[in-house]
Amino acid sequence: MADEQVDTVWLTQEAFDAATAELEHLKGAGRAAVTAKIARARDEGDLSENAGYHAARDEQGQQELRIRQLESMLRHAQVGEAPAGDADQVSPGCKVTIYYDDDPDDTDTFLLGSRELMALAGNTEVEVFSPQSPLGSAIIGKKIGDTASYSAPNGKPIDVTILEVEPYVG
Repeated sequence: MADEQVDTVWLTQEAFDAATAELEHLKGAGRAAVTAKIARARDEGDLSENAGYHAARDEQGQQELRIRQLESMLRHAQVGEAPAGDADQVSPGCKVTIYYDDDPDDTDTFLLGSRELMALAGNTEVEVFSPQSPLGSAIIGKKIGDTASYSAPNGKPIDVTILEVEPYVG
């Protein structure tokens, strides 16, 4: 069950519709606009020193990356509310408060979910950790009072204790 929750992206109908509309735009009018920019820049001559051409190609790369991200998110999307688990159990879509290394004064509060969802909702003020991140995967399924451990990028283990779990209301 935990693996299924980690792969699933829970979206409201509004967020699903917004992501779908963005994807359709990028695959249609967005691609056409970038292709036209590349063609205009190519007509200017020498491509090795053509800043407009290189900028348009970079824009094309970013756009194709965004298309792949949206396609993946929509492929794993479940429209509706995340399944109700235990109220004190960490799951995607929850706002979680933890403390680090047995120090209750060193706390962090964040949303366990997708940055994509926050961007679609226009809310980028809340810190977000993906369920697939080292911290996210360590705490999924844990309950208030449980301790989990994950590795920092330098390999050092970090212990966290779940202090609070609540549904996120954006």
